[in-house]
Amino acid sequence: MAGRAICFGATGFTGRLVAEAMVRAGMAPVLAGRSAEALADLTGELAGLGPVDRPPTWQVADASEPASVAALVTSPDDVLVSTVGPFLRWGRPAVDAAVAAGCGYVDSTGEPPFIRQVFEEDGPRAERTGARLLTAFGYDYVPGNLAGALAIEQARADGRAPAVVEVGYFVRGPMAMSSGTRASIAGVMDAPPFALRNGVLARTRGDVLEFEAEGRTWQAMPVGATEHFTMPRIDPDVRDVSVGLGWAGKWTTVAHGATGALAAGASLPGVGSAVKAGVRKITGDETGIGPSPAERAGSSTLVLARTRDAVGRELSAVVVEGPSPYDLTAELIAWGAAMLLTGRARAVGALGPVDAFGLPEFVEGCRQMGLVRVG
Repeated sequence: MAGRAICFGATGFTGRLVAEAMVRAGMAPVLAGRSAEALADLTGELAGLGPVDRPPTWQVADASEPASVAALVTSPDDVLVSTVGPFLRWGRPAVDAAVAAGCGYVDSTGEPPFIRQVFEEDGPRAERTGARLLTAFGYDYVPGNLAGALAIEQARADGRAPAVVEVGYFVRGPMAMSSGTRASIAGVMDAPPFALRNGVLARTRGDVLEFEAEGRTWQAMPVGATEHFTMPRIDPDVRDVSVGLGWAGKWTTVAHGATGALAAGASLPGVGSAVKAGVRKITGDETGIGPSPAERAGSSTLVLARTRDAVGRELSAVVVEGPSPYDLTAELIAWGAAMLLTGRARAVGALGPVDAFGLPEFVEGCRQMGLVRVG
């Protein structure tokens, strides 16, 4: 490995999980964040998890000082991992640093507007510099890329052309959110929603998605995701893509309506700031806090995908399951970083996992971390 792996935001909740996974994988990451004391402590704690001759190191960087983030990257062979959110507020310096250096980049965002920026604005810039950008490379939204790609593959194997891909994300067991997840939700609640309709990325809230699996109906609230960009790359016949999150369970329909009302209120002059302040008060200001190992062990990932033809007939359905969302996110990001660090990317620009590594490699990598097709 000629380059370095850098974990920016290593002392946060998700960042620490990612740093641990990177050290276990033998990458000897540079742990980066605002506090020298916290970084030194974390480096000492993680030193025994990896090879004795390749301990992690640390370097101070602050998203409010973009030059310090740019200084993390010293070579096009480096891979910059960012877990610093909310990404609409703090994520820009890391993307810009990676694009400028032409290096690898992986992030943990689940924020639809940020994802769209990376694909539509940063992707073309990255193609010019040779950067490889893997955004939203965790529970949001890698499992759906796996399930959707397998559903497309199944439809094609049956001699059918998939025009529609629909993906739903669910959690078995209790879903405790980290402080960072809550902050991200607060930051995007007034963002224009989008979905792929007839080959065009359109502003639309969409309808609640419903899936049948395991003898029950699962509901998911529509969101913007990476699948809107990546599924048509896998199969150009795909013209419509819908993605939904089902964390709210039986309250999904109510939550969908409430989100629409909040978004509408936030767009009104004189009302938007009050709505945003109210949501932020509910979600809290604490950082670095998340579910305990015991809480994470009580949950698991479930993702459902299906394809339809142009007149709405279902062609294929896939069920994918894996570890708890936060643990899965850490393993996925570490795997993506390792693949970039060892030169396995097949393209440059803003990439989905299939674009970046090919479906066979992607499926095998997911299998190794317990993210597998079960139906």
